[in-house]
Amino acid sequence: MAAWVLVPVGLVLIAGLAYARMQFQGVTVNSDAMNPTYRQGDTLVVEEVDPDDIRRGDVLLIDVPGRGYGGPTLQRVVGVGGDHVSCREGGQLALNGTPVDEPYVYRGEPCMGPPFEATVPEGRLFLLGDDRGNARDSREFLDEESGSVAVSTVRGRVTDGLALPAGLVAAGIGGLVALLVGIGLGIGGYVTGRRAQEPAVPAFPWHMH
Repeated sequence: MAAWVLVPVGLVLIAGLAYARMQFQGVTVNSDAMNPTYRQGDTLVVEEVDPDDIRRGDVLLIDVPGRGYGGPTLQRVVGVGGDHVSCREGGQLALNGTPVDEPYVYRGEPCMGPPFEATVPEGRLFLLGDDRGNARDSREFLDEESGSVAVSTVRGRVTDGLALPAGLVAAGIGGLVALLVGIGLGIGGYVTGRRAQEPAVPAFPWHMH
């Protein structure tokens, strides 16, 4: 009876592990562009994200060939399609004319570098690093679609919650154990049942003379 319970439970939990592998991935920060939020060498969990669910303030893993990032990189969304983004030296980042509070910016200097203005095309994102003095981001490519990147370049969104992916992995490992135990019990029960069905061998009659 236990085998009939453990095997399906194990399969369900293993399916959870497969889901976690598809939805989440681990990445290592490869630059200082996101200081002080994420530092070089930090290991983060990135979740798959639907383009319609991307919000301003999200930290995304993007892969934009031809921009010289040297592979996927992390940047923060400051503008989405239709937004007007601007920065004046010594001032605050402004979104559609309204100053944006950015407590995560390194040294509290959101407008380091030359001033800029950009209107984000639909279906694209304007991205900045948190260390504005040490990031190659949308400001460097303003002559290419106002520095924006297509939502199709997004590989995932950083999630600060490790409980869900860790829980799914643990459940998957538990599922594998349950599956193996269930299979073992099933085989044992089958063998025991077969033996019980075998006819008893009659004892050889011994006669004393």
